[in-house]
Amino acid sequence: MPKRCLVLDANILIRAVLGTRVIHLLADNAERVAFVAPDVAVEDARRHLAYLMGKHGLDTDTAMATLDEALCLIIALPETELEPWRDEAISRIGSVDMDDWPILAAALAIDCPIWTEDRDFFGTGVATWTTDRVELFFNNTTHQD
Repeated sequence: MPKRCLVLDANILIRAVLGTRVIHLLADNAERVAFVAPDVAVEDARRHLAYLMGKHGLDTDTAMATLDEALCLIIALPETELEPWRDEAISRIGSVDMDDWPILAAALAIDCPIWTEDRDFFGTGVATWTTDRVELFFNNTTHQD
């Protein structure tokens, strides 16, 4: 992996499809930052996008194709590779959102911050970036997180 990395939460993958800023940030920084997402985040993004597209009568096929394009910039981690960090992740995230343990486990496994719009990861001991601030991470070349 490159020197710097970010673990992406499902909500960032969804934003990559529904907006333009996230996909541009991914594309513009893919050469120097490894973007990583657990398989479960990808599955969550697919499920939520299908629901949102259907609810609003929008083209689900186009949304899924756009997600697939975004995923070309992302390294997917199977949940089985995260299993050794499961207990630690669950103990850190507590009862906030137990389904988010793979995101935190990925960050612990590869020692990098999380890019998310959720506050669920605050206080877990892992640096967390939101879209409105993540450019600071990209532009900071003096340290890794």
